[in-house]
Amino acid sequence: MPRPIEALIHTDALAHNLRRARQAAPDARVWAVVKADAYGHGIERVYEAFRAADGFALLDLNEAERVRTLGWRGPILLLEGAFEPRDLELCSRLDLWHVVHNDAQIDWLAAHKTQRPHRVFLKMNSGMNRLGFAPHAYRSAWTRLNALPQVDEISLVTHFSDADGPRGIGHQVQAFVEATRDLPGERSLSNSAATLRHAHLPEVRADWVRTGIMSFGSAPDHPEHDIAHWGLQPAMTLRTRLIAVHDLQPGDTVGYGSTFRAETPLRVGTAACGYADGYPRHCGTGTPVLVDGVRCRTLGRVSMDMIAVDLSPVPDAGLGSEVTLWGRGPHGSLLPIDEVAHAAGTLGYELMCALARRVPVSVVA
Repeated sequence: MPRPIEALIHTDALAHNLRRARQAAPDARVWAVVKADAYGHGIERVYEAFRAADGFALLDLNEAERVRTLGWRGPILLLEGAFEPRDLELCSRLDLWHVVHNDAQIDWLAAHKTQRPHRVFLKMNSGMNRLGFAPHAYRSAWTRLNALPQVDEISLVTHFSDADGPRGIGHQVQAFVEATRDLPGERSLSNSAATLRHAHLPEVRADWVRTGIMSFGSAPDHPEHDIAHWGLQPAMTLRTRLIAVHDLQPGDTVGYGSTFRAETPLRVGTAACGYADGYPRHCGTGTPVLVDGVRCRTLGRVSMDMIAVDLSPVPDAGLGSEVTLWGRGPHGSLLPIDEVAHAAGTLGYELMCALARRVPVSVVA
């Protein structure tokens, strides 16, 4: 029989989370952000659930081709724009909208031969200091683009650095509003965190919101808030089974480096999951896990193919018991991916994207 590990993609959760985005920004259009192969969920697996979105946003041209092949005829936005001049040929052929964030991309457009003018999103660096034109250079870039016959409509976009934290977005909103004052075009400012926390402000909600991580059932501001607070549902479950059970005596150790030592008699299960499956190696003792729907903890170091689990809370567990690493467990139980990521000192984004290719994936309603 195959190794018992598997991942499940829950289409009902994906559709629910998209509806939550619309509730948070009711008069804005919604980009379903599916970069990084839909945050590890698989573009083809999430497509049907996200067809109710107003557009798909991503990074790679091959991913854009996949979305078009699936039958999508609406907007597709390249969030980093063209990487070289010939990318614009595919933008023309596939009718892709694309971000412009530097002068070279404007030069490429000026030299591009196309019968169909492009819809572009001119990006401002309002404080993230990653991509975009500085506020003082933004109008000049807009003027250059507006003069090109290769450009049809120019939308205005920026990205928040602190929408999930105490600094907030005020300084960036002010920079964006001041630099774009009186410029025509639709606007897009909000990522998931801003959509959930700040989209009650019209200037933040704007015309388009870009919902990435929230669409997949992770709270963008965890641990301040969890998915229950935001009314989100986990879209991915990673589960396996116990393949061994051991009884430890005081002084016995577990795993490489003997980092865990039992102080009392302890029953320990071995689950068929490890860092080669995408489970974070740096999850230490105490990382939450569900066994038969009951919350337990991991013990010792994560191995390539196995983890050890303290079975004290679930004495009836044994060989073959279901182990939920994150997502939906049996009997209505739930382990948000954010809790596991927090134990690993990282974010739910990384765990989703790191799911290994060797893990079988099924799509369920």
